[in-house]
Amino acid sequence: MRGACDCHAHVCGPESRYPYSPNRLYTPEDASPADYRRMLDSLGIERGVLVQPSIYGTDNRALLDALAQDPERLRGVAVVPWDVSVKEIEKLHAQGVRGVRQNIVDLKEGKGVLPLERLEALAKRIQPFGWHVEFLMHVEEFPQLERQLADFPVDVVFGHLGYVPAGKSPAEPGFQALLRLMRDGKAWVKLTAPYRLTMSAMPYRDTDAFARALVDAAPQRLLWGTDWPHVFIKTAMPEDRQLLALLEHWVPDERLRRRILVDQPAELYGFTRP
Repeated sequence: MRGACDCHAHVCGPESRYPYSPNRLYTPEDASPADYRRMLDSLGIERGVLVQPSIYGTDNRALLDALAQDPERLRGVAVVPWDVSVKEIEKLHAQGVRGVRQNIVDLKEGKGVLPLERLEALAKRIQPFGWHVEFLMHVEEFPQLERQLADFPVDVVFGHLGYVPAGKSPAEPGFQALLRLMRDGKAWVKLTAPYRLTMSAMPYRDTDAFARALVDAAPQRLLWGTDWPHVFIKTAMPEDRQLLALLEHWVPDERLRRRILVDQPAELYGFTRP
């Protein structure tokens, strides 16, 4: 599909060139920008968004070098220090970065803590650039999420369907708060990595209830991605083409799938509309 975008992927390694954080929770296999572009080509996906993985902390060199290899096709979501300067944000913007990531899951320290005061200060600094903050967090752990983010200065994005384990229900207060944020036009959610919510096999039917609740609530605030190369995975390695087919299962309406794959990523990440 012309202009379709994979909104969540990572590049990793080689460690000899891009050293990993000593505090990382996993060590991935190498996954190069060239490998990623070949995967996109195999799916017929024109565009991609690379998200800084936790293994690199705030060292965005691997991400930025990947963006430089294909600046028209790729955008990035970086991890930055709390005191990042406006000058550095300007530089990152010129290199293709369009958001910052806050991961409160894959941590040895600070796991499950949402540092709102510091996040709001950072959000005010990135606001003039049209950036967003992307969260990796289990939304069911935050029943007051709607109140906490009601006045947040920029758009927020949540990965992996809100990251609620499949053993729980869409009725969880935190997930319902996320749906309300989406309806109010304040939050986006990525239909990514259902295999991280369950121990079941493809097609991960016990995640359908969450996906369909998101689609029913606010399809205009949804994005899709592969989560390639599927790092730190605890179930069978998924096949990317099957993950794309899963989107068709969740969103049978072709026009709506086009919005999720093409129009909405162009809006959020600043791609030229096809």
